[in-house]
Amino acid sequence: GLMFVGANSFSDIKQYFKEKLLDRFSANELKFILRELTINRFNISKLEYITFNNNLSESDLLYYHFALKRLQNDEPIQYILGQADFYGLSFDVDTNVLIPRPETEELIEWVVSSHSQETGQIVDLCSGSGCIAISLAKSITGCRVLGLEISEDALEIAKRNNIKLKTDVHFMHFDVLKKDHYKELENTNIWVSNPPYIPVFEKQLMAGNVLKYEPHLALFVEDDDPLVFYRIISESARLFLKKDGWLYFEVHEDNSMRVEDLLKDNSFVNIEVRKDLQGKYRMVRGQKVL
Repeated sequence: GLMFVGANSFSDIKQYFKEKLLDRFSANELKFILRELTINRFNISKLEYITFNNNLSESDLLYYHFALKRLQNDEPIQYILGQADFYGLSFDVDTNVLIPRPETEELIEWVVSSHSQETGQIVDLCSGSGCIAISLAKSITGCRVLGLEISEDALEIAKRNNIKLKTDVHFMHFDVLKKDHYKELENTNIWVSNPPYIPVFEKQLMAGNVLKYEPHLALFVEDDDPLVFYRIISESARLFLKKDGWLYFEVHEDNSMRVEDLLKDNSFVNIEVRKDLQGKYRMVRGQKVL
């Protein structure tokens, strides 16, 4: 039978969520979760939500019931909703793609503020949901954007987001670790990448919900070579990035100096390392002048 015995108004649901989830979420997080679930279910605005108190049908009750079960099972709210907000846009997500993170918005901010008038080609390596490529396409309108991704399942989502958000990014299947593909990227002006960078040994330090639901392919690198993506992308950029072009990376907070060294090794100049809002060194960029 239904768990919500005698519950048929929205205020009952609120009460029920509080009782069942207060051990996992703060009051504020709970408010956010309930609001997002409800907006999603009834297709109402944030403003309409303030006075929302519909009576709920049996299928509405089931919707909240299953959402609650998934939350109790540590599933991220973004996967339950099937969407995540990023850079002012709503992206479709499922467990084939990472949930976009706020620090990646800061990387985009950096690129956009530095290149708003750019008219060349931008490449996003390891696109996932397409959040970087699509946000850049929306913000730097004179550019053609290319999104590269190895996972066919992730590509499906990126292409769906491209249609939904009415951008014209060209998404293609590409293995960033295979050097012989890079010739195709000749004459591109800006490369941006948020590649996998968490060493496997850190798995035990990570939140359970990340490990349980997010795609390991997009998160982890082998302990013996945690910079493999940065190395191959930097070496390839040295060959195929356009002269005077820029390379931008999101990095693991412990590795910003090592990524900086990789850029130096590959003759990049104007190298800059940036902190995110948490004060962690999370972004690196360099320019190719040779």
